[in-house]
Amino acid sequence: MNFAIEGLHGVAGVKKRAGQATLLVATLLLAACGGGSGTAETVTQPTPTVTCDPNDPSTHNECGTVIVGLTDLDGDFLNYTVDVKQLTLETANGLVVATLPRSTRINFTDYVDLTELLTVATVPPDTYVSGTITLDYGDAEVFVDADGNAKEAVVTDIDGNALGQTELKIVLPEQDRLVVKRGLPAILQLDFDLAASHLVDIVPTPATAASEQFIVAEISPIDEKKFRVRGPLLEVNEDASNYVVAIRPFHDRVGDFGKFKVFINDQTNFEVDGEVFMGIQGLRALAVAGPGTPTVAGGALNVVERKFTASVVLAGSSVPGIDRDTVVGNVIARHENFLTIRGASIIPRDRRFHFHDDVVVEVGPNTKVFKDGDRRPDLSTDLGINAISIGQRVTIRGNQGGAPTTDALAPQILFDATEGSVRMHVTHLSGIVNSVVPGETEITLFSIDGRRAPIFNMAGTGPTPEDDAMIESYQIATGNLVLADFAEGKPIRAFGFPTPFGSAPPDFTGRTIIDYTDVISHLGVGWGAKGTIAPYISTGSEGLLLDNYNKDIDVRHYIKHGPILIDLTALDSYTLIAPRSSDRSLFYIKSQDSLRLYSDFDQFEQDLSNSLNGVTTARSMHARGKYNVETNIFSAYKIGVYLLEPE
Repeated sequence: MNFAIEGLHGVAGVKKRAGQATLLVATLLLAACGGGSGTAETVTQPTPTVTCDPNDPSTHNECGTVIVGLTDLDGDFLNYTVDVKQLTLETANGLVVATLPRSTRINFTDYVDLTELLTVATVPPDTYVSGTITLDYGDAEVFVDADGNAKEAVVTDIDGNALGQTELKIVLPEQDRLVVKRGLPAILQLDFDLAASHLVDIVPTPATAASEQFIVAEISPIDEKKFRVRGPLLEVNEDASNYVVAIRPFHDRVGDFGKFKVFINDQTNFEVDGEVFMGIQGLRALAVAGPGTPTVAGGALNVVERKFTASVVLAGSSVPGIDRDTVVGNVIARHENFLTIRGASIIPRDRRFHFHDDVVVEVGPNTKVFKDGDRRPDLSTDLGINAISIGQRVTIRGNQGGAPTTDALAPQILFDATEGSVRMHVTHLSGIVNSVVPGETEITLFSIDGRRAPIFNMAGTGPTPEDDAMIESYQIATGNLVLADFAEGKPIRAFGFPTPFGSAPPDFTGRTIIDYTDVISHLGVGWGAKGTIAPYISTGSEGLLLDNYNKDIDVRHYIKHGPILIDLTALDSYTLIAPRSSDRSLFYIKSQDSLRLYSDFDQFEQDLSNSLNGVTTARSMHARGKYNVETNIFSAYKIGVYLLEPE
């Protein structure tokens, strides 16, 4: 799958729960990598040193470094922007080390398919056993989906009190400590899974999102994603095919979050001040732009080698929010040269970013159009505005203007990109397969980048109205991509680009197809504010046999299987939640003030079984993995249970 460089914001849909609220199931995952292999390794514990002082540059040769990244698992918020005030690590001896030089403002919904480099922290060599992250909701910007429209929400604790500054503590598993050695960077990934910590009620205004945040730690991230690095240029090393940046994550314009080296290869696609280059030519253009030039790069981080190689690099005025205003979102309608962008994040050149669900953008003949992963021989010729069709994920640079409408229920901002540019990103579809023929798959389209399909106006996608794309028979060109046998009626995900406007069918060209054999399912179940003493029929090494008919089950009782919601309480047998048989997994038990983490299922199950002693109750649980509809077995690589211990 090609990597998409965007502005800060991304979107994900929210489904309204029966009668009142939306079901969201979620966790905050903190992933630490001390080794780099997929399994825990035996390491020689470093001898703690007193000569390293992170605040004294003269001692940094005696220090180690931690590469800290941030990501999110697929959730149900349209926007979830908060301030991260602090991130600390703690050793077994009680030494606490701060890793952030200053607070930073982030939108967690932007990190479903990628990880952003947050900081490269200088720390004493040691074994780190826990950490703390502090979030500030005092100026939060949170939106959920209410019948297809964005609705502002307030994040509260489970008692309904609005959150202020919250401190979340994580404890790493004994076998998966974060080992920092002198001269060898360790990797730490913060993973905020919005889909497991919130129960949303869309009825009141503003909506409410009751939070039950989890923090989980693991060695080496289980969910592998693309990586993004931002910051001003420090130096270019043409002979070594790399450049160095001073890290400034998200849209921070000040601060020093460490230094980082970005490698390139012959396939790296550069856009520097609106001009496109490939490979070493792009690196030379970056050198000409000079130190201080803003950059943002997307690509792959080799965990073993601690080496990041960019597939796409934007620099100078091509970086969103530098010398032009920027809007990021999906095209939901087009009338001539006017695009309606839904789920829009606006990144002004002189102010902080903010969310605005609909923005109207005007493009024209002078608008430059680029495409992520473009490998055309002549990159000096842009694609033209007809390449931009319905559903397309875009970053648009131009000038923010006035409001063409005064409708208070649906205000729209006019954005002038007639002398600006549009970058088209890889777009994500979700649906159910109708039919499969060589080179093409027809689906019933459920969502585009997490937004429900009915909001997309397909008028004009074909040369005639009869050729326009249709949600119930959306055609994907698959080329040589092969779907599994018996795919009809099964969920599918596709990554690629909508067909140029006015040229359908086919309606979409897939670059990556994930059919039902590989679609990740999410299970979420809750047992009310007081919990239940008997959430499972039985537990053992084979898994957790869920009591689907427990009288305490609340509104959370679903498996999200691709775009399909399966009601656990309507199944005709108990659901077995089993650990997957291969590859790494993570299991965790949360209480009100602690989190116990396991990479071994038997240890997790024993702790869970001992804890459910007839007094302690289970408040909620969630799992990620693959669900077999025929056998009613959920094969999980992540399982989390929230227990309420008696006071």
